[in-house]
Parts: sequence; structure tokens; C-alpha cells
Amino acid sequence: MAKKDSRIKEIHTPEGPEPKGHYSQSVQFNDTIYVSGQLAINPFTGEIIEGGIEEQALRVLNNIEAILKASGSGKNKILKTTVYISDMNNWPAVNEVYKKFFGKNKPARAVVPTNELHYDVLVEIDAIAAV
Repeated sequence: MAKKDSRIKEIHTPEGPEPKGHYSQSVQFNDTIYVSGQLAINPFTGEIIEGGIEEQALRVLNNIEAILKASGSGKNKILKTTVYISDMNNWPAVNEVYKKFFGKNKPARAVVPTNELHYDVLVEIDAIAAV
């Protein structure tokens, strides 16, 4: 039986936004990837994207997908997400974007309402995925 590498490995891709603090885009431990909370940041310019909640939610999900691809995973291997939302009135729109993004896949999910998010974005999502 092959021995598993149980070291924590940082995963980084230029296809995802550069962290703006002391954290990794994601880390891998054994066969699990932990993606840090992603914001609606264009990974190529480092700027918050223009648009409303739908555009921000899709950008966040695309950032997560890019980070997972760099680790050999993908959106179809996401086990759980946590969605932080600054205004629960936006929840139906976020849920629609989420539903279209995941299709038939339905990861476990928690939704956390907040008063505000960093950089005044409307939504932040983190994810846990299998490799």
C-alpha cells in the first residue's frame, strides 16, 4: 500500500486572484483542497469587478474553479461551500447563479449573512473539494 503524503501543500495559480493578506489561495492536505474565501476580483487586474450581485457571484465561482483546476480538482469535486452574503435580499439571485454554475452537482452549503464584506463586495465564497 502506498504511503500518503500528509504534508500541507500550498496551491497557487495566476488564474486566481492574488491573496491580499497572509493566506493561501488554497491548500491541499491528502486528497482534500481547502479554497480560501474568494471575492469578485479579476485575477488579471486585481480589481473588484464591475456589476451587480450576479456578476460578482459568477466571478467568485469562476475564481474558485480556476484555483481547483490548478490542484487537479474541479467544480464537480466540490464537497462543501460557505457563502457569505452582505444582503440576504440578494440571495435569490446568488442562488440562481450558483444553480447554473453547478448544474446537477449539489455540494453541501452554508449561507452566512453579514453586515458587510471586505472591499465592499456583495458576496464571498470558500470551498472544500476532493482531488
